[in-house]
Amino acid sequence: MTSELTFISPDWPAPARVKAVTTTRAGGVSRGPYASFNLGDHVGDDPAAVSRNRESLRAALSLPAEPIWLRQVHGTHIVDAAHGVIGGEGDGAWSAQPGVVCAVLTADCLPVFLCDRGGTEVALLHAGWRGLAAGVIEQGVGVMGSDPAGLLAWLGPAIGARAFEVGLEVREAFVRHDPQAAQAFTMGRPDRFHADLYALAQRRLAALGVEAIYGGGWCTFTDRDRFFSYRRDPVCGRMASLIWLEPVGGY
Repeated sequence: MTSELTFISPDWPAPARVKAVTTTRAGGVSRGPYASFNLGDHVGDDPAAVSRNRESLRAALSLPAEPIWLRQVHGTHIVDAAHGVIGGEGDGAWSAQPGVVCAVLTADCLPVFLCDRGGTEVALLHAGWRGLAAGVIEQGVGVMGSDPAGLLAWLGPAIGARAFEVGLEVREAFVRHDPQAAQAFTMGRPDRFHADLYALAQRRLAALGVEAIYGGGWCTFTDRDRFFSYRRDPVCGRMASLIWLEPVGGY
């Protein structure tokens, strides 16, 4: 017997035709370290279980199409999802075409949702520290046709600062780009720091002119019941974040 699927919806003032959601780990058929709603097909889980979980996802959300699942590499490439190939390499997806479902998988990294106030385009970014430092947010905002001041951003579930300990090289990667990013790091053990992914993403977005930023505050590492966490459990499943545009009048 599986538990009920549960989802987290962004608390942002997006237009009604913008549909967005992040899954939790509850409600699927995967077992062991992947229990139970694992949507990642690259982590060692039974492919049949992943397939059943993805079918459940499509049915529960009445998705208009199969999500454009990406092969994520902690880079900055943003895929045009309307012309994307499932399994193509990228760490973000963008679409201005209704019915095209952008998707990223995470288990500690930060999913960054974007849409414009008019509901004409959406994007979704996979932002771990490497992607953030390399400029995945800058790339994602850059591919959108809207002025950044007209965008909304929502930061989905990621590892919290108290659980995310990093080395000096990580801090330096951000401070070289923005000296004030040092405020997002607090000292931990000798030569170790606690990094606040939410604060780092907020700084990057704000620097681009994105003023309406929502979300944040979860910790995938500590909330074992709701979230997978790669840092907590190196063998684990993945949550999915999804965003798409509904056409006027629905399907």
